[in-house]
Amino acid sequence: MTDSALPQDPAGPLVLGPMLRYIGETDATVWVETASRAVVTVHADGRAWCAPTFRVKGHHYALVVVDGLEPGGAWEYAVSIDGAPVWPEQGSEFPAPRLRTVDRHRPTRLLFGSCRTTVPNDREGHRTNGVDALRTLALALARDEQEWPDLVAFLGDQVYADETPEAMREFIASRRSLDEPPGTEIKDYEEYAHLYRLAWGDDANRWLLSTLPSCMIFDDHDVRDDWNTSWSWHEEINRTPWWDERLMGALSSYWVYQHIGNLSPGQLAEDEVYARVLDAAAGLAGRGAEEDGEELDLTEAVFDLSRRVDRHPDVYRYSYRRDLGDSRLVVVDSRAARVLEPHHRSMLDPAEMRWLDEQLTGDVEHLLIGTSLPFLLPPGLHDLEAIDEALANGTRGRLLARAAEKARQSIDLEHWAAFNDGFVEVFDMVRQVARGERGAAPASVVFLSGDVHNSYVAEVVDAESRHGARSQIVQAVCSPIRNPMPRGVRVMMSAFARGLVRPMRFVAGRSQHVPDPPCSWEVTDGPWFDNCLAQLTVQGRDLSIVWRGGEVPGEDEEHPVLTTIASVRLPARS
Repeated sequence: MTDSALPQDPAGPLVLGPMLRYIGETDATVWVETASRAVVTVHADGRAWCAPTFRVKGHHYALVVVDGLEPGGAWEYAVSIDGAPVWPEQGSEFPAPRLRTVDRHRPTRLLFGSCRTTVPNDREGHRTNGVDALRTLALALARDEQEWPDLVAFLGDQVYADETPEAMREFIASRRSLDEPPGTEIKDYEEYAHLYRLAWGDDANRWLLSTLPSCMIFDDHDVRDDWNTSWSWHEEINRTPWWDERLMGALSSYWVYQHIGNLSPGQLAEDEVYARVLDAAAGLAGRGAEEDGEELDLTEAVFDLSRRVDRHPDVYRYSYRRDLGDSRLVVVDSRAARVLEPHHRSMLDPAEMRWLDEQLTGDVEHLLIGTSLPFLLPPGLHDLEAIDEALANGTRGRLLARAAEKARQSIDLEHWAAFNDGFVEVFDMVRQVARGERGAAPASVVFLSGDVHNSYVAEVVDAESRHGARSQIVQAVCSPIRNPMPRGVRVMMSAFARGLVRPMRFVAGRSQHVPDPPCSWEVTDGPWFDNCLAQLTVQGRDLSIVWRGGEVPGEDEEHPVLTTIASVRLPARS
């Protein structure tokens, strides 16, 4: 199998995809971008499901709902556009894509990770950015060398809008001068559309995303570094003349390329914007083939939603829930739903917090909480962020407040520790779940995160004796998929996980302005700094997590092989 470094201009009607997004026990959704207005059809099990395209900013998309499937089944599928077969590609060396519905009786295998840059898969790309863990897994699955996962959760930074690859810069330069703001960064929807195509268009990853269900949530680089870090950041960036167009392009393209694929068919019908797509499709079906209706232009509706979300985050929810057999995955928006007003900061606004409160219940084997930013940072780093937050609030005067705000933005001190009220509120919910106060206690409550460009496992210390917890409370982090941390920073991160824990706790504990965390935790495994993708496997009430990366055998840059970086077993409490 060969892999082109970057996608070529499409010669046919299929621009990007298909991507297998939502999967349930009896239904699924398949997303595509097409070259023009069309009807997209998914064929499987001797049946066919169709959807007309809708357009945003001149680009054409369809999300085909495939329903009426049997639980625990698997079927090869194909895609046609206006009756012409487009997927699988003729002569492809990859296996045929499959629809594989959820089976409650088999172990759940959930992949997760974050932070993936898009550079060529050649010697230079591997030197600067390491081997792409996602592509390596794709090649291994295509060779039938690994057990098939059920879902991959991309926990942020699917694209880097502020650190664009060379191929993206060439596209930008074909449209505008790189000497004018925002320079090599993404400016608008059109550039975002091209960036997604670069990120998902190489043949190995494109095949994988066509046959492995995926869910996603944004983090800052999907929009811009430090997005919604603080009120000061928000005021400063909004004085930038190009920011509004950038943000509207970011949120609107996120809705199209990432968000709608997270939703079940029932949730799509309830979505205020996507309901228009369904209404238009029903209208076309009602008119019949002899009446040629117009393609729905969703541009105004999607951009209007983005404007409203920017001003009032509580008008729309990007968070969502997936049920995976006897486990539950709750994916939380920890970027767009923040409260940034000084002295009233929270990672989640009241409406989002109420929604999360409703989702965090027991009566499941394992409760998995996906949040791009780690809930439990290495303890030393948590204390550093809490100290910085207190100083930024002016507890030691304006001069130190300005310095703390500068540090918060320059070295990314803006995780849950920097939003203490929200941190405490969510931990109280989790503690109630773990004690069995919200239904039967799960075997574990596990936060799944990325962002920090290193991977580790942390666990709440003495959760049973201190908090009455019957469940383990664990943080598992996998980052990056492809964007390694500089070596100098690795030393610092290791210190915050180990050697600096006591000194930082001593400093934080002596200040009356720095709140003590409601629990104690420790890093039990890691940190690791390799490019990797983690797989969490549910084995009854036990869990195991394996982090896998890739390495190039000899000189064969196009065919990396999987390596195991670390594995951790989390047995249920007896």
